[in-house]
Amino acid sequence: MQDITQRLKAAAQGDRAAGDEVVALLYDDLRRQARRQMRQSGKMTLLNTTALVHEVWLRLADPRGPGREFPDRRHFLAYAARAMRTVVIDLIRARQADKRGAGLDLLTLDTALAEETPQREDDILRVHEALEELAQCDPRLAQVVEMRYFAGLAERDIAEVLGVAERTVQRDWQKARLFLAESLCG
Repeated sequence: MQDITQRLKAAAQGDRAAGDEVVALLYDDLRRQARRQMRQSGKMTLLNTTALVHEVWLRLADPRGPGREFPDRRHFLAYAARAMRTVVIDLIRARQADKRGAGLDLLTLDTALAEETPQREDDILRVHEALEELAQCDPRLAQVVEMRYFAGLAERDIAEVLGVAERTVQRDWQKARLFLAESLCG
């Protein structure tokens, strides 16, 4: 893991080869995250797992984008999860610019059920908008949701990334779920 951390620092300094090596070393983790994201969005994005990983890498490697420093593997994967969510949301919004969906299906914040149940475009956008609202009220709660729900990180990993106790992450997850449930149902 130290090797990845060193490569992340080199990539932050502009070493493109180090960035490519990081992606190569973490490719399996990124594909796992992408598979999770694709299961949640169903067939709505017209992307496959590999295309999503590559799209995220293009966004991360964009030299015109702001410099991003990742102190370690977990921070990189947390950021990649956010980037994947953004890619999916951008694709859904682009599709909905031409047409609007109708009806509502099951919407869940239970991570186990989310893996099994593809959600409709409108539901995914509603979750995204509720998460944006949550970020305005409490950014850490939104980060916990992103890392747990979208990236599938364990509570101990989230606690380490955020620099808080694991029990704090558990409480934050409960609060975030209540907030989002209220926002989505209200």
